[in-house]
Amino acid sequence: MQERSYTPDEAFAYCQTVTNAHYENFPVASLFLPEEKRPYIQALYAFSRIADDMADESVLGGGERLMKLDDWELKLRECYEGRADHPVFIALSETVRRAEIPIGPLLDLLAAFRRDVNQNRYGTYAELLGYCTCSANPVGRLVLMIFGIRDEELYGLSDRICTGLQLANFWQDLSLDALKDRLYIPLEDMARYSYTVEDWKRGASGENFKALMRFEVERTRELFYQGAALPSRVHRELSLELKLVWFGGMAVLKAVERGSYDVYRRRPVLSGFNKLMVLARGLFRNDLSNFGREKKPWLLE
Repeated sequence: MQERSYTPDEAFAYCQTVTNAHYENFPVASLFLPEEKRPYIQALYAFSRIADDMADESVLGGGERLMKLDDWELKLRECYEGRADHPVFIALSETVRRAEIPIGPLLDLLAAFRRDVNQNRYGTYAELLGYCTCSANPVGRLVLMIFGIRDEELYGLSDRICTGLQLANFWQDLSLDALKDRLYIPLEDMARYSYTVEDWKRGASGENFKALMRFEVERTRELFYQGAALPSRVHRELSLELKLVWFGGMAVLKAVERGSYDVYRRRPVLSGFNKLMVLARGLFRNDLSNFGREKKPWLLE
């Protein structure tokens, strides 16, 4: 039960606090977005962030975490029925009304969080992509909806970037996810490179692991290239934000490479300089399709 009622402005301020309290590699409702759109992004982020934390509460059993997620879904459905009382859902009700957002993508996010509770191994790459369809792709589509975009082709480009971003986070956080006994490397890929679950549990990072991670990084980078046209096909007010996300994801993959793929000994993170370079590239580069592919002039034979 809520101790007091919240006005929409107070509810949006609450969501802003939730957003600002969490570190992210990538901009969340950054200052480059139009001021009037930022609260909507923050409302969606707060909804997702709190649900994600519910799925990750290690002190609770799986059944208790699922019950909390069920209650969060009930609040979501009440929000769509005009009966929101939690600050996140008061802000969310304003967001979905003004941006005409259907409930489906939000339910997909909750399905992904439930999957995190129930499943900690993925047999195939296709199965992992199915998870990303619920965990990552709805986020990009929701952002596009906030900007009034209803275009299946652009949604498809967004899906590539969001899936790439999700996978980049997986490779970056491999050691952290191991503490939760969550393995996102497809088992079929591990078998292909003779890297076992037991190797993963003990953080083995020999040549087999490096070859495996090199394969995953290159496949993930290709997803970013497949979505590279999106920033140039949306409103200018959204384009920069999408470029920052794109360059940020690519920078994480480069950080994994720079660390010789040994993500167990040192988690790859973006330094202040790396973030500055992401910003510079976002500001001054428009063609993303060949970024990182062209040879430097002094390397040409």
